[in-house]
Amino acid sequence: MTLRILLVDDHVVVRRGLRQILAEEYPKAHFGEASNGQEALELVFAKSWDIILLDVSLPGPSGLDILKDIRRHLPKTPVLVLSYHPESVYGIRSLRSGATGYVTKQSAHEVLVDAVKRVLAGRKYVSPALAEMLAGDVETDHGSRPHESLSSREFEILRRLGAGKRLTEIAEELSLSPKTVGTYRARILEKMRLKTNAQLMRYAIDQGLVD
Repeated sequence: MTLRILLVDDHVVVRRGLRQILAEEYPKAHFGEASNGQEALELVFAKSWDIILLDVSLPGPSGLDILKDIRRHLPKTPVLVLSYHPESVYGIRSLRSGATGYVTKQSAHEVLVDAVKRVLAGRKYVSPALAEMLAGDVETDHGSRPHESLSSREFEILRRLGAGKRLTEIAEELSLSPKTVGTYRARILEKMRLKTNAQLMRYAIDQGLVD
């Protein structure tokens, strides 16, 4: 039976690299590719996939937003989240959103292949670093941290505000209007019980949420 693999990433070179790595392991695999959330959902609902490799940072709806859509309609389809960001930023959040595993793009290709094999075998892939974080998360009740209450979109905007970006910059990056981003910012401040952008920036830096 032909393995069907969907690659979702907005960078052509990344998709090409993933395809090359996985084709060496699965030479008869059939690949689909999407560069944004809309393309991804169209392919997800048009065809059947054995595994989806999903970039967390996409133009428009984030990878986690897309993941939630996939989970609502295809709860059994395994989704392996990929990211340039370390486990501390998106690892636990991805698993809570329904990811079957989380792999950083800095990982060796053997790690990616191992993760895919585990997921295809019906198991979750959790790196040693993420496993340690999960254990610490339970022990210290990190779910009580203010940013854990944010939605995926709010979290994306928090990270960008933390990096000192203007509303217009964030709006362009996320394909939103500046007014909508301003509404999100107000909601973030309210949820986190903060008053200014400076406080948001300090929080994001202290929590390691900024690259």
